[in-house]
Amino acid sequence: MTAGLWEHWVLPGIWITIQLTLYSAALATVVAFAVGMARTHRLRVVRFFAAFYTEVFRGMSALILMFWIFFVLPQLAGWALVPMWAAVLALGLSYGAYGAEIVRGALNAVAPAQREAGVALSFTPWQRMRLVLLPQAVPEMIPSFCNLLVELLKGTALVSLLGIGDVSFAAYLVRLATTESAQIYSITLVIYFVLAFLLTRGMKVLERKAKAGIGQFPEPGQGLGPWLRFRRPSAKSGELSSTGVTDVAGVSGITGVSGITGATGGGGAR
Repeated sequence: MTAGLWEHWVLPGIWITIQLTLYSAALATVVAFAVGMARTHRLRVVRFFAAFYTEVFRGMSALILMFWIFFVLPQLAGWALVPMWAAVLALGLSYGAYGAEIVRGALNAVAPAQREAGVALSFTPWQRMRLVLLPQAVPEMIPSFCNLLVELLKGTALVSLLGIGDVSFAAYLVRLATTESAQIYSITLVIYFVLAFLLTRGMKVLERKAKAGIGQFPEPGQGLGPWLRFRRPSAKSGELSSTGVTDVAGVSGITGVSGITGATGGGGAR
């Protein structure tokens, strides 16, 4: 493959793939948290519509949804999206439905005592979600979100069917120009692997920082811990609970309030 083909087709294709992944991941994250938190809402009607959305978009083909948004929606609405944003919308809505189940599962996995402690501290439902549940649930979501992000990266190859010049479409054009199928598609496989590896490493770093924020530190010599130079808390900073999770007062930043056990067992003010 000549330098000209690499510079004019493959490199721009890599950049478009990265943009598609980032934009779609941003939309999918918003959808996942909104729908996932709605799945745990106290109102049944909210839970119903959130579950309906999840089931509908999980059961749709992302490719067919992309075609529907790009070809059918203009006929119904009278306006059309450019191929790039049609692809982002389809991928974001589809993968956001999968992410919603990750959020729901992580929120439901938080110990009931944590919710009860938030009630004992007279937190509003939003305060309990923001200060108690999410800080403990987010670190548990990240590994599953990492897998979903890699799947999203590979799913961006579908956009080549709309004529978007991502790396897979660039590889197709180079193959037509050079007839060197083995070389160009081998390089394309390596490109996807490198991008996925970088995403995975980045999510690992994010996971460790999120866990460090709630007092869960990596064991010495495991993973990226030595690179990040995490330090365990000193004796003066207080001891962690047996589960490795800080109490509600530590999570919310409120001082002068006892830990979760004290809040629930002592019958705090409601």
